[in-house]
Amino acid sequence: MLIRCPGYSGVAIYTRSSKCCPIRAEEGITGVLCPPNSSTKFRDLPADQQIGGYPTPGQLPDAIDEPTLDSEGRCVILEFPAFVLIGLYSPATRDETRTEFREAYQDAIDVRVRNLVAMGKQVFLCGDLNIVRSEMDTAGLAERLRKEGMTLHDFLSLPSRRFLNHLVFGGRIHGERDVGRDEPVLWDICREFHPTRAGMYTCWETRKNARPGNFGSRIDYVLCSSAIKDWFIDSNIQEGLLGSDHCPVYATISDTVSVDGAKVNIEDVMNPLGMFKDGKRLQEWSAKDLLPTSAKLIPEFDRRQSIRDMFFKKVVPSKKADPAPSLAGNQVNPNPLDAATTMDKDKPILDSTLPIPHQSSQATTPTQTSNNTSSSSASASPGKPPTAKRPAEPSTPQPRPLKKGKVALSREASTKSGPGFSQSTLKGFFKPKTPTPDTDPANGSNATSNTKLTPTKANANSPAKTTPVADPATQGTTEKTPRPESPPGEKVFDPIVAKESWSKLLGKRVVPRCEHGEDCQTLVTKKAGINCGMCFCPSCCLVLPSLSLPFTTPSQPSCLASLRS
Repeated sequence: MLIRCPGYSGVAIYTRSSKCCPIRAEEGITGVLCPPNSSTKFRDLPADQQIGGYPTPGQLPDAIDEPTLDSEGRCVILEFPAFVLIGLYSPATRDETRTEFREAYQDAIDVRVRNLVAMGKQVFLCGDLNIVRSEMDTAGLAERLRKEGMTLHDFLSLPSRRFLNHLVFGGRIHGERDVGRDEPVLWDICREFHPTRAGMYTCWETRKNARPGNFGSRIDYVLCSSAIKDWFIDSNIQEGLLGSDHCPVYATISDTVSVDGAKVNIEDVMNPLGMFKDGKRLQEWSAKDLLPTSAKLIPEFDRRQSIRDMFFKKVVPSKKADPAPSLAGNQVNPNPLDAATTMDKDKPILDSTLPIPHQSSQATTPTQTSNNTSSSSASASPGKPPTAKRPAEPSTPQPRPLKKGKVALSREASTKSGPGFSQSTLKGFFKPKTPTPDTDPANGSNATSNTKLTPTKANANSPAKTTPVADPATQGTTEKTPRPESPPGEKVFDPIVAKESWSKLLGKRVVPRCEHGEDCQTLVTKKAGINCGMCFCPSCCLVLPSLSLPFTTPSQPSCLASLRS
């Protein structure tokens, strides 16, 4: 069962149809929502279609209305013949603006659970309650209380903790019990199996990387009513299972359970009457047993899915979409759905881990010119086969249905500045870029393409290697074809000249020579003033005194050269 609700919150319950089959399903904790494709609220359905236990007028405070409480997809409820399963995601303590909503939602949980138990139904509640039950269930509590100036009594008396301790057996409550919460009704199963275990945390703060040091809190629970407490043979946490800031909490039910003093197989009470008898299946499960809220009725959640389908799965556009242009000309298929289906049949789905299939048509075969004069790698090492980071794409782009005319105009404009289409979807990230070869207007063939580069394997994690394959049409003339020369007016980039110019600019300064042909000596002025940092190169023929400024003598010519450092 899956609730489709926008936002970050959501609850899902997975059931194995070979073992169990729910008989009723609801969304929300208050019963004011409606089943799919219906305008009747769950609480207003016929009695035989209700799960029951809905809050009555006066049981909930009027601060938050019931539709608002169930507007965030925080609860899914399934009913089996054995018990009522409640999957919850309780609001967290974020800021003061959510305090009222959080407390009202917890009141709704308390009322619904107690009403179900009062009806004689067994309850199994599990999920993220976002509540630390006691001081044993959080790390660093003493330091936190010291900083906030609180006592342990104040910590346990907070409304959220008081609600949970009223609900479960063994909860610590200071003072009198609240009205309407005279008796506890649920058992903390995981804590019952590990009553003194410290550090049994289920949530850690990711920003502080608190999980390796196990500095967290226990805020995820599995709770059950008294009559089915003995059904469970184990309950624990899986702190070693990574992938989230939470870890799973589980509870295992025995294969045989006690119902009204008799031993029965668990399958007999987890399926509709007549589907199992003494643990043996009498009736096969079928699609008619699906409930209206089942995710199997939602196409994107039906059957096994993979992340790759998000990028490569064929998407059939709706009939309202604009028809795609035909390849043969300007004719348009009168049925846009058929046109899109035809294109998808000719267009293979790209698998990042499989080699691209080689096709005989030149329009759909990945090719790349090897004598391209603009390729710096080919000019630097002509004796080695060139390698490409990505395999080349067909020179003629594959047809794709366009949604609007503006998209087509933008793509046409992009071809003026560079080859190929611009990337418009995430799918283009996984597809190789399409080079546009230079064609001869006289015969319409490639002017410089004498060798094809066929990719041997396309892998998303490593650069694709290409192997040069001779073109049969030009196999006898490939080696004899001279290297195309640059036009007379085009400036050719010479790497040797460039290296010398950079060496002159960034290399060590050359000491000038004086009129006598000898190297000058380099002196730098260190005294503060306008000449500080000035580099002078006087001749070695002069003997300069310790002065800050250079000078010349009448008997010898000046051989001073100065450079600003």
